[in-house]
Amino acid sequence: MKEPLVRVQNVSHVYNAGTPAAVVALRQVNLDVQPGEYVVILGHNGSGKSTLAKHLNGLLIPTEGEVLVKGLSTADPANRREIRSTVGMVFQTPDNQLVATVVEEDVAFGPENLGIERAELRRRVEWALDVVEIQAYRHRAPHLLSGGQKQRVAIAGIIAMRPEVLVLDESTALLDPLGRQEVMQTVRRLNRDEGVTVVAITHFMEEAVEADRVLVMEQGQIVMVGTPREVFAQTERLHTLGLDVPQVTELAQRLVLRHPDIPRDVLQVDELVAVLAPGSQGTDEPESRGAGGDGQVSSLSPKPEPLVEALATEKAPCEPLVEISGLEHTYMKGTPLATKALFGVDFVVCRGETVAVLGHTGSGKSTLMQHLNGLLRPDRGQVRILDYDLSDPSLDLRRLRQRVGLVFQFPEAQLFEKYVGDDIAFGPRQLKLSREDVRERVREAMEAVGLSFESFKDRYTFSLSGGEKRRVALAGVLALRPEVLVLDEPTAGLDPRGRDELLGLLTELKARWGLTVVLVSHNMEEVARLADRAYVMAQGRTVAEGTPRALFQAPQMLLEVGLGIPQVTAALHALADRGLAVRRDALTVPEAATSIEQALSGVAL
Repeated sequence: MKEPLVRVQNVSHVYNAGTPAAVVALRQVNLDVQPGEYVVILGHNGSGKSTLAKHLNGLLIPTEGEVLVKGLSTADPANRREIRSTVGMVFQTPDNQLVATVVEEDVAFGPENLGIERAELRRRVEWALDVVEIQAYRHRAPHLLSGGQKQRVAIAGIIAMRPEVLVLDESTALLDPLGRQEVMQTVRRLNRDEGVTVVAITHFMEEAVEADRVLVMEQGQIVMVGTPREVFAQTERLHTLGLDVPQVTELAQRLVLRHPDIPRDVLQVDELVAVLAPGSQGTDEPESRGAGGDGQVSSLSPKPEPLVEALATEKAPCEPLVEISGLEHTYMKGTPLATKALFGVDFVVCRGETVAVLGHTGSGKSTLMQHLNGLLRPDRGQVRILDYDLSDPSLDLRRLRQRVGLVFQFPEAQLFEKYVGDDIAFGPRQLKLSREDVRERVREAMEAVGLSFESFKDRYTFSLSGGEKRRVALAGVLALRPEVLVLDEPTAGLDPRGRDELLGLLTELKARWGLTVVLVSHNMEEVARLADRAYVMAQGRTVAEGTPRALFQAPQMLLEVGLGIPQVTAALHALADRGLAVRRDALTVPEAATSIEQALSGVAL
């Protein structure tokens, strides 16, 4: 066997060692990574994945044990320049590693510091920009980009240095499904065609499917190792560890109970389709369908060209809380850097609804959301929120923001007080409430998000886990008792257990508090679970609207705007196109399994 490119030997790591705040993050970890290998590391938040990743290029030094890169110890300061040239790392939060004021200069920063000759430097920058498809933004300021666009810039900056090892720490968490797929295809191409060794940390199980080896971490230790098929075949153990398996794998394992000939270790949609409909021929009909199930899909905007046929849809009467028509917004208007983000957007939310806003990175979703509580004002068009008109210069923004709560894409950035209780109390204190009323609101909000008032009110905000910080940020908004709750990518970066807990919490809050919820998301399974209706955005316009069940029957449209559909929905469409009498509008694994079992048994739909 080859000498490992990276060797981790008996590594333990303790944060704040020797203090009362000491936290053991790694416990006697051993790992060899071979040249050209593709390794994926899974684990819930706080399991030690990122801590291990930061040891691979010397950002952290072991408390015990040793890390060797090409035989060089990361503990020796004399080795670190060569080690960090060998091992490139992309972090989960792109703002942590963007350093320049122009995109192409940021991409050039790393290779420039390696002393790369100017002509080669330009070639590398061009190549990296092409790989992550951000050529169009090369002259833009990184701070004006969306979260997903910033992540592409961060990835480009690392791969431009041509490292031998690429470490990805949740680096696709902010990308839309198509963008995530494109980046992972690039990573696989670098691995297979150019021999780049890859170590990827992810919560997206589909990203682990094509790895050579999958590691699962729990409480700072590696507790499972194997090929993707070996690891994902152990569904119950993974669920116990707070992890998921790919939807299609879970679907196959449900079907095998009645159909033992179906393999339990299916990892891809086409594998399952080949087993269930062997030799069948697909139809020539396009996958995109404009209507079906419990609703229809309506095309809303004339530009770009409608992606689905416009259909007359009868909508149930409702009480609109949000009414937007013809909304336009331009950033840095009147300057050479002016960028138009919204083009004539129409958007309606009724009382008690959960409405999702879908769209690829940079489609205008977050810009639209920031109009809902007056953080941005419209350049043109009408925006009415509750009984407020945003074009009214005398608008009481304080009152509007009390009634419309906004939780940002990175809720952790909303925390600024030292103690949890004080952070949640900040909003109510601005309302000039009595001390007793503030305390009661804090208690009520903390209990609503599942945090014990007595246990957490005096905790340091910086000491919380990622999931706990999300809950505190949400509690800080709920303490104002809003009528409308706006959530911008609320589950980004959370592990499956944390995501499920937060989604369950939102469902409970909506029912108990009578909230109206607007949810921005890239996660199609999340939308299927929560949303009553969904809008699809592309290039600053709303291009489609309908129920999740109806939208998922137009897979081609969703793909064209950089989105996707759940694996089970994709499997059903493929099976239906091969002549199997299955529903195309199932949203969940149980629904899909029932439909397939009925089709295999000859039961009419």
